[in-house]
Amino acid sequence: MIKNYLKTAWRNLIKNKASSLINIGGLAVGMAVVILIGLWIYDELSFDSYHKNHDRIAQVVQNVTNNGEVETWRGMPYPLAAELRKSYGSDFKYVVMGTGTGNHILALGDKKLTKSGAFFEPQAPEMFSLKILKGSRNALNDPSSALIAESTAKAYFGNADPIGKILKLDNQQNLKIEGVYEDLPKNSTFSDMDFIAPWELFYTMNGLGKMSEPWRPNFVSLYVQLADNADMGLVSLKIRDVKLRHVNARLAKKKPALFLQGMNKWHLYDEFKDGKNTGGGIQYVWLFGIIGFFVLLLACINFMNLSTARSEKRAREVGIRKAIGSLRSQLIYQFFGESLLCVLLAFALSLLLVQLSLPFFNGVADKQMSILWSNPLFWILSMGFSLITGLITGSYPAFYLSSFKPVKVLKGSFRVGRLAAMPRKVLIVLQFTVSVTLIIGTIVVFRQIQFAKNRPVGYSRDGLVYVQMVTSDIHKNFEAVKADLFKTGTVVSIAEAGAPPTQVASSSSGFSWPGKDPNLSVDFPQNYVSYDYGKTIGWQFKEGRDFSRAFLTDSSAVVINETALKFMGLKNPIGTTIRADGDPLKVIGVAKDMVSESPYEQVRPTFYFLSKDAGGVVLLKINPKASAGAALDKIGSIFKTYNPAQPFEYQFVDQEYAKKFGNEERIGKLASFFAGLAIFISCLGLFGMASFMAEQRVKEIGVRKVLGATVLNLWGLLSIDFVLLVIISLLIATPAAYYFMHKWLQNYTYRSDLAWWIFASAGVGALVITLFTVSYQSIKAALANPVKSLRSE
Repeated sequence: MIKNYLKTAWRNLIKNKASSLINIGGLAVGMAVVILIGLWIYDELSFDSYHKNHDRIAQVVQNVTNNGEVETWRGMPYPLAAELRKSYGSDFKYVVMGTGTGNHILALGDKKLTKSGAFFEPQAPEMFSLKILKGSRNALNDPSSALIAESTAKAYFGNADPIGKILKLDNQQNLKIEGVYEDLPKNSTFSDMDFIAPWELFYTMNGLGKMSEPWRPNFVSLYVQLADNADMGLVSLKIRDVKLRHVNARLAKKKPALFLQGMNKWHLYDEFKDGKNTGGGIQYVWLFGIIGFFVLLLACINFMNLSTARSEKRAREVGIRKAIGSLRSQLIYQFFGESLLCVLLAFALSLLLVQLSLPFFNGVADKQMSILWSNPLFWILSMGFSLITGLITGSYPAFYLSSFKPVKVLKGSFRVGRLAAMPRKVLIVLQFTVSVTLIIGTIVVFRQIQFAKNRPVGYSRDGLVYVQMVTSDIHKNFEAVKADLFKTGTVVSIAEAGAPPTQVASSSSGFSWPGKDPNLSVDFPQNYVSYDYGKTIGWQFKEGRDFSRAFLTDSSAVVINETALKFMGLKNPIGTTIRADGDPLKVIGVAKDMVSESPYEQVRPTFYFLSKDAGGVVLLKINPKASAGAALDKIGSIFKTYNPAQPFEYQFVDQEYAKKFGNEERIGKLASFFAGLAIFISCLGLFGMASFMAEQRVKEIGVRKVLGATVLNLWGLLSIDFVLLVIISLLIATPAAYYFMHKWLQNYTYRSDLAWWIFASAGVGALVITLFTVSYQSIKAALANPVKSLRSE
């Protein structure tokens, strides 16, 4: 019986090649989208699962109150680790201090490469379950040793054994390689960690033991692994006030409250507002999961529409089979068998499509995904997914076609009637409702990105380059470097700063000014700069002036931004004295707000100080008359002369600023990719339906042509039904898209509006696509010779 079902199903597929191709092709595209989204969601949900104890590892985080708002910080004071071990040792298996990964110079003789590394306490390799390929896991016990990643070992030593070899760190410290660990996967928080140096070395190099207030600065990342019998929620409550008990009265006003955030939530639940987790990447997991469901639904709708549309052609087959004794249940099995065969063929084709599109998809999504060929779970889910899809696509055709009455069919009195087409019309409306909603959503996402990109940044990015200085050689010889650069004519201005214009160097709450509320506690971003900083970046002043060598008193001066002026409420700011940790500073200028942090958020009150030690970054304004490539070659040779220990690596400020839009742009590209596929699937279904309708009305068209109807008349006749359905879908999609995108835009303080033309463009686009899709079949039918369709009448 099953064999006969399969034979009949195969014959029907071969007999109706065009509709079969549309059915299987549409399903294959829909299933490919679902598989791609499934792989992306799996990669997101399995983030950090590489670490064996990921469900017991957490980061210590703190909520602090600034200006009445609760902010969440990940930085910690370094004495906190010792306090947790001392007072709460039974709750933790490991307490490990570390720094964030940052760029450093690792040198092997003349071979100098910039590598991303971090400093950790000795228990880090065990806590993060690093896979040691060579050497010892306990390498970090020795302050002069290090662990390096497998790729780092190959970069320096090829296939030679690196154990015991020496690498020089930042032209200061020799590190003996005591271990090599397996590169961490891309879906790990520490994926960019090329080497690990001992925390003790960081402690010594930065003179942490000499700090007068060690509980004040928050620069340490603190990780813990809970004891086997400890509960994360209860331990969070226990350690809540540890920092509060050790800070001075001024910092206590911030009400620091510690808590633990489990490793499983670092990636997808990284956003906080008013001290509460508001989600993060998990919203995109849900978003693309829903998109995948609807794209597959569109493909299923195509199958059901085309299957039921051809019901009249199969009505006689159903009638004959019922007349000779076939049960309705047997017919239902038959039609389900046909749909399952289509689904299996579509699934095989979808795997090919996924394999071909993965390189492009990985590039857009910034992933390293592959089909999980050897994973049994993948095949179990795939087969289950195919079965469910087959049941969904086959359900309506099976129950609808098997319900035909044999007497009516065999008498020739059976007609599907107008009401029979109603479900198909509803499904077409649903298809285009989903597609238009996706189109509107994609337009809004890209418009929001462009809106933020066009935001005034408060300085000039044209030709502005910065070089991150790992060593102090350029800073020590800054005047000589500047003189040599000016001689080449490639640079019009040069300055130093604690951070590039796209970042905040640090922040502090130790400021006071006339009229400040004594109970107010707020952190101000701050940056230390050299002379000519304003000239180099093109600072725009609202009041006052820039730092100048003509005023010796500028060493105790400060430039504030517009937001700081408004926040402090200073009516006559120039000449006003403010205090930084008790030291007086005179305001000499008010600069326009610079967008240094998120381009989607408001600029924070910021202070700029003149400092002789502002040597973290060198900023250069390239001469607009010079070739950028030639200029950078000359700049690089001068930097290498004064700083041979560091490779010359530069960043264009405009390119670094563009990276701030990376996440939104990836989401926008993925959304547009899926929206395009949704439209393609919908058009595929429309094409099949238009073909069927033209075929059904071929005699009507012939009669109308004989009676004088023009091609334009016939084109309008065949197209109007589809246009009306798309208009109905627009009326549904527009308010739905407005609701969801308005809600999405609320995530951004600096956001675009939902302009009317977005919805109008999507509507016009959908109508044009519909007419273009339907027109081929309409015009083809209108141009056909009526003699051929009427000669049998």
